[in-house]
Amino acid sequence: MSGRRAATLAVYWAGSCGGCDVALLNVGERLLTLDREFEIVFWPCVADFRHEDLASRADGSVDLCLLNGAIRTQHDLEMARLLRRKSRLLVAFGSCAQEGCVPALANLASVDELLAAVFLDRTTTVNPQGVVPGTIPEGSRLPALLDAVRSLDQVVAVDYVVPGCPPESGRVVEVLDLLSAVLASECAFPEPGAVLGAGSTTVCEECPLERRELKVKRFLRPYEVVPDAVTCLLGQGLVCSGPATRGGCGALCPRVGIGCRGCYGPGEGVEDIGARLTAALAAVVESGSATQLPDQLAAEVEAAMASVVDPAGTLYRYAMAHALRQTARPGPGGPTGTVGHDAHRL
Repeated sequence: MSGRRAATLAVYWAGSCGGCDVALLNVGERLLTLDREFEIVFWPCVADFRHEDLASRADGSVDLCLLNGAIRTQHDLEMARLLRRKSRLLVAFGSCAQEGCVPALANLASVDELLAAVFLDRTTTVNPQGVVPGTIPEGSRLPALLDAVRSLDQVVAVDYVVPGCPPESGRVVEVLDLLSAVLASECAFPEPGAVLGAGSTTVCEECPLERRELKVKRFLRPYEVVPDAVTCLLGQGLVCSGPATRGGCGALCPRVGIGCRGCYGPGEGVEDIGARLTAALAAVVESGSATQLPDQLAAEVEAAMASVVDPAGTLYRYAMAHALRQTARPGPGGPTGTVGHDAHRL
């Protein structure tokens, strides 16, 4: 990259676990190359950057921002809007920013219900005054919870998406190499909204396990069976999200006998990953015979599907914020809970 100006890079985490930042640091010796390609101007997770360092920069002066984490609090929302103003390219980095991920399962309850469950109703909680965040005296600076967990594209416009929980470090290097070349005008910009660092097919297409015509009476928990190393996990009765999930991870989980959980987001053309996965599960259920009545058949299918423990957490583990049917109810933190892909206009 002789003669090329180092692009300015910001990295920020909102409602996340920190795994996406670890994935960035886990690129090994490539960090030395990336350090030459990018000038890090804001990354509070790994260095002593302050809010003022970002706020004082001119709008559009950050070439690339990787924002990971879901939008859970008012502070997350304000930082997302600030980083959008300051950045030429804003990337939803990782599953939480892309789809809401596990934090968005909180959308199954209202904010009041969540706070009560954590701070008031637990048998291990000692809180005789019934104090919850938002009511703490003495000028608490805790940020208010929004009424629902949102993905990044539901609050601001997003240029690109890098999926994964976290994204695989090898794919992260590919993305940063690509965007560095793009910013240096060495290649064309990807199509707006493109998913980077992933494939265009499903995890099943990357999986070496054989998809045989096997049928199951019920779905098993992982502790109930030791799967063989040859047969499709769905055919062995284990829930696997591979048929509905975008590839790009190399099918790492199914290769070691663990069902895909869906962290790379919906596959190409999949609008609602939970609905697509429900259809995939139903397709392997063994039911029906020439002597069965329709009511008997329905009961058999329902019994098999009922063996899927925690359906919401299974079908929408990484995608609740983008589910077509939203269940979050309004609370004191903000507007109503139904959120759509154009919510950044609010």
